[in-house]
Amino acid sequence: MPVRKPPTARQRRLGAELRRMREHVGLSLTDAAALHRVDKTAISNTESARFGVSADRVRVWASNYICPDQAYVDALTDMARERAGSNWWDEFRDLIAPFMLDLVELEHHAKSLRHVQITHLPGLLQHEDYARAVFGEAVPPLTREAMDLHVEFRMRRRALLDRASPPACSFLLHEAALRMLFGERSVVRRQLEELLKYSERDAVTLRVIPFAAGGFPSAGSSTMYASGPVGQLDTVQIDVPGGVTFLDAETHLANYRAVLDRMEARSLEPGPSRDFIRKVLHEL
Repeated sequence: MPVRKPPTARQRRLGAELRRMREHVGLSLTDAAALHRVDKTAISNTESARFGVSADRVRVWASNYICPDQAYVDALTDMARERAGSNWWDEFRDLIAPFMLDLVELEHHAKSLRHVQITHLPGLLQHEDYARAVFGEAVPPLTREAMDLHVEFRMRRRALLDRASPPACSFLLHEAALRMLFGERSVVRRQLEELLKYSERDAVTLRVIPFAAGGFPSAGSSTMYASGPVGQLDTVQIDVPGGVTFLDAETHLANYRAVLDRMEARSLEPGPSRDFIRKVLHEL
């Protein structure tokens, strides 16, 4: 089997899940190789996502590992069937940072999304001028060509919410994000108006954390919790000054669910959140 191009985060996740499945039943690579009747390097290369894996092989290995969770196995076989080059974001490959491609792929396959934004509004809800103002603060500065590319990519991402059956999206926005001026006041006004329109969609739940709520966990970072088709395939994506990280360990998932639950408890309900946005909009 030929070596694939650098794997995506989703391909690495599939390999990692196969490794966890093997380790859960206490098998070494040598033991698993004998069980599957393959060379142990084939297992190692598959688990590291250096080689791809077929849906049939995923099912065979899961059966050999006596995995009892059929929904989990079905979700993994669906991941194995995915092929690179068949999605809109593939045309941006080698043009934009790999983590941004991993992010949009994660959004595309998620059953639901929970976003937290502290200082600017979520990329999925940004209009073009606001996005351009946000990217205008990039360090190091983007060239005009890079700026146009990043803005186009962000605008293409928004199509996720226009799907016939979009994922359920919950957005936690701090008051700071509503009041921060990215661009001229007219740009922010239009952005808040669009935000209100998005908040009326059935698939979108928008909550505001006002300054009056005080401190809260994760105030200094951006967090997204993406629910997979089964709980074992949930993923947390965090964006902090040190970079972007994808987390999927059981402890990480539990901790971030707790953080998001605590933040939601301090936020306004969707109706009062819309009223709060209108109040900020009228004050500009």
